Formats: sequence, C-alpha cells, structure tokens
Amino acid sequence: MTEGRSLSIIELGEIRDEPASAPPVRRPRAVGRPLHSATVLLLSLVVLAGAAPPTQRTVSVVPASRTATAYLAGDGVFVVDPPTPDGDRYLTAYAQPGPTGAGVRRRWQAPLARTGNYLDVWVERGLVLALAVNAPNRLFQTTAFDTATGRQRWQHPGAPQPTPGGGLLVTNGREDGSGAMSGVEPDTGLVLWSVPTPRAASPTYHLTPEGQVDRFVLLQPTGEVQVYDAGTGQLLRSIDTLPGDRSAYQRVQIVDDLLLLVPPGSTRLVSFGLAGLEPLWTAEVTLVSHVLECGGLLCAVPQTGGVQVLDPATGSVRWSEPGQDVLADVRYGRLLMARPGQGYTVRDAATGQVRIEMGTWSLLPVLRPDDPLVGVRRGDDGRMVVAELDLVAGRTRIVDVLPGIAGSCQASLPILLCQRLDGTTALWRLTR
Repeated sequence: MTEGRSLSIIELGEIRDEPASAPPVRRPRAVGRPLHSATVLLLSLVVLAGAAPPTQRTVSVVPASRTATAYLAGDGVFVVDPPTPDGDRYLTAYAQPGPTGAGVRRRWQAPLARTGNYLDVWVERGLVLALAVNAPNRLFQTTAFDTATGRQRWQHPGAPQPTPGGGLLVTNGREDGSGAMSGVEPDTGLVLWSVPTPRAASPTYHLTPEGQVDRFVLLQPTGEVQVYDAGTGQLLRSIDTLPGDRSAYQRVQIVDDLLLLVPPGSTRLVSFGLAGLEPLWTAEVTLVSHVLECGGLLCAVPQTGGVQVLDPATGSVRWSEPGQDVLADVRYGRLLMARPGQGYTVRDAATGQVRIEMGTWSLLPVLRPDDPLVGVRRGDDGRMVVAELDLVAGRTRIVDVLPGIAGSCQASLPILLCQRLDGTTALWRLTR
C-alpha cells in the first residue's frame, strides 16, 4: 500500500479573555509553550489593549473517513476504520507531525477482526494494543501489534494492564460471570500462569507509583479476601470477612496500602492493612460508591453525591460535603468538585475550604496521570476555548481558542486531536 499523505496548514488564532460560556463540550488537557522573545513587545501592547497575543498553530489533517475513530497514543495517531463493503476492517498507524508541520505520515496498516466494537487503542510494552468488546455478551478481547511494522503479535480475551518487570496482567471475564487473571509475556503472548476467578469475585488492583499492577485482590462471594502477586499469580494471603459459611454481596477497593471493604448493607467502611490483612478501623459511611486517595487522606464518595474525607490512620471524618457535588479529580491536595449547572469548585483536601470557583468546563481525558487538566467550552461565537485548569495555583489559563471543532477531542499538549465540523479529523500543534 502507498504511504498516506495529509495536508498541513499554519493557522493564526487569537487568545482572548475568557468568553462567556455556553454548555460544555467534552474533555481536553493542555501544556503551554513559552513566548518567543520576538513577541515581548507585541505582548506588552496586547496587554495594554486588554487582549492576548496571537497564537500560531499547525493543523494537520488525519486521512481518516468521517466514520472512523482516531486515538492519540504514544507518538502516533491510530485510526480504526469502519468495515468495508466486504466486512474487512483495518487499524492504520500514523506518525505525528513535527514542529515544522510536515503532516502526518502513515507508518503501517493491519487487518482487524471483523466482529466487535473497538473501545481503545494505546501503546504499552512496545506494543500497540487494540481493545474490543463483543456484543451481546460484552466480553473484551485484546489484539497486540508490533509498533514498528503493524504485524499482529497475539490476541487474547480480556483487558491487559502492565506489571512490574515488564509483564502484562490480563483480566478476562466470561459470559457466565466467571473468568481468569493471567500473566502474559508481551512479546510472544505466551500465558505464563492463570488464576481462575469464580462468579462475582470482583477483582481489584494495587498500583505502584508508576501505574503498574503489582498485586490484585479477589473478593469471593463467601467473604474470603485473597491477595495475589500480579507478577507470578502466587496467593500471598487471605482472610475471611464473613463469619460462618454464608454468601453475601460485598465490595472491596485498594487505596494506597489499605484494603477497604464495604460489607453487606453498605452502611460502613472497614479498613484492613494490605500487607497482612489485619483489621484497622471501621467508619460509618453510608452508601459508599468508591474511595480515592486525596492529599494523604481518603475521599469516600457516596452514591448520593458529595464527599466524606477520612483520616486513613483512624477512619475519623475530617470534613464532609453533602449534596449533589461530584468529585471530578484530585491533584496535589486539591479537590475539583463539579456542581450540576454551576461549574467546578476547587477545595482544599485537608480542610474542605473553597479555594476558587473555576467556572463551567468539560474535562478531556488525560493520557498520563501527571498530565495537566484541560477544560474546553464553547464561546459565544461557537469557537472552542481550550484551557489548563491549575488546581494548585487556583487559576484557569487559556491555551487557545479554536474554530470549527465538533468535539471528540484528545490532548497531549502541545498536541490536540479533534473531529471538525466538516467531519474530518485533525491534529493541532499549539505554539505560544
């Protein structure tokens, strides 16, 4: 096949004061670039005039059909094409354009399975991983491709996560509710070990600071909690949380080095040390949805909204905020709370004190946990305002204002990938 080519355009946009907001669009992210010295005089004049400096942006069209789905991952763009009239499907890899705006370049194209809906494409362990789900049983399947050539390496049922030491942990759920946790060798797809998971065993994971799974936990319907090594599949320890031989619905979650159990009735939160499964404390927290680490504390999010902030050592409540507010993100001891119809508020995790009102935005999913938060919203003129939401500094920094954006944006600044109003997909390299 011939190598694909795309059009590159240099656009001059403008960054203005925040325009009045319209209903939010979706979710991005941003990282700014320093101003060139040649713009210092212009910046001074613009500030005096109450405006911001012009922004130069490079736009490169991704050669994808209007019904294709594009994914920003690693240093490339991956396009899942819709089925051809014969039912064939393809995954096409493109290289991102350089700062000079030479355009995207096709690296390779590989056939995909004809069945299944593709949910994500990402780069891991030197592989391009394509995750699909098959209807109507909603079972996952992962296909691994060589990043350089597009050659298919392997295909397994389930969804993979990286483990320390260079391996992959594949979680596979079957139609009857059972499944397996398997260690897979990335290069060959060889299954090194497998642990069966009975129905409703509810696997959960402990992550290293690098975002790799080093342990996983199975909560059996009988109440037995089992902790396994994610690199070897070895059972490390277990504990019975339901006295007597009975079965009941419970939920378990790992936050840092705590194993948190929501027992039957969902009126309490019970804490165990993950290392030895020793009981630590019990807190009265009703209808817990999930728990997050937040600035060295625990943020328990009830199913009804709001948040309760607990001391991880004792389980005592430091402060709570009832109501419909939704905890959207946690960064550096700051909580980003979304209030329906009223935008975002930044609170201090330790005290609950409101730091700043951030306004109404839609957040883009970030590619990496340490990427800055990016918000987007429509201006009165229909253009999309892209901003970095800095929770620590308590400010919103406008990155750019883009025309002709329909949505479906992804960001890894200075790169932005979006679908445009004309149905095309394009990459923006933002330069300030």
